[in-house]
Formats: sequence, structure tokens, C-alpha cells
Amino acid sequence: MRIHQGRGTAVAAVFLAAFLVSCSASPEAGSERKPTASEQPANVADAADGAEPAAAEPEAQEPLPTPVEKVRDAFATLQATLGDTCTPGNCDYFLSRVNDELTGLDKAMKADPKGPGHFKQPLAWMSALQETLGDDTSTANLEKHRSELIGVRDKINTWMQDHPDDYR
Repeated sequence: MRIHQGRGTAVAAVFLAAFLVSCSASPEAGSERKPTASEQPANVADAADGAEPAAAEPEAQEPLPTPVEKVRDAFATLQATLGDTCTPGNCDYFLSRVNDELTGLDKAMKADPKGPGHFKQPLAWMSALQETLGDDTSTANLEKHRSELIGVRDKINTWMQDHPDDYR
């Protein structure tokens, strides 16, 4: 009996050790693991022998492209603003959010496989709004153009309701 229990404990210990090794062997996202002595580059090993290590050059990495939201997802977040209004203490957040959601929908429509021609009207409305707003997305400017901002949101909502295949 004692031998049987000993084997079970040994198997559990081996399994646990293998699990811990596998966990420590793969770095987590966003963290950098320091190489072990056996993984050290030759110039670091030479440094231990008294030689000067060569300066490490950082590898040039291209930034990963930011994935563009799907039209249906961008439209859903824009629709979520329909129940909100510009109330005291909430107006700056609300207007900024509507503007951000319209900007996201604009990008999604331009990147959609159907092509920007399919979304000709909504893209034209958003383009005209962006010309009106310019680069100024301050609360004062959004407040100044509140009716245009809300108007574009509402027109796009109506247009999308007539194109359910784009958001379902």
C-alpha cells in the first residue's frame, strides 16, 4: 500500500513540476523574461571572461496595425448614445462621446469589405461634420455645433435602419 501512495505522490509532483516549468517558460503578454545563463548571447558569456560586451541594438519592430471595428459594432456603440442627452454636468461627455462614436463609425465604414461606395451618404454626412468641426474637438466647439453633431448621428441611425444587413 505504501508504495502505491508513494507513486501517486511522485506522479503528482512530476505533473506539478512540469506545469510550473511550462508556465515559467512562456512569458506573459506585456512582460519580458530575462534569459537564463544557457540562453545568454555569446557576448554576455564573453563578459564573464573579462571581455567587453558589445552594445545591444534594439530590434526595430513595426507597430501592429490597429484593427478597425466592424460597422455593426461601431453602429451599436453609436446607437447607445440615442438615449442620452446634453444635460448640465454631462454635456461635455455626451458630445465628445457622440463625436468619438461617429469617428469610429466613419473608419469602420471606410474599411468595410463592401467599400465606401456602399456607405456613400453616411460618409458624406460625417465628412461635412468633420469639415465643420475641423481639428477642434473641444467642448466649446462641440457645443457650438451640437445640432449638426446630433443631426448627423440621427440621420445615420435612420439610414442604418433602412440597411439592416449592415448591422445585424
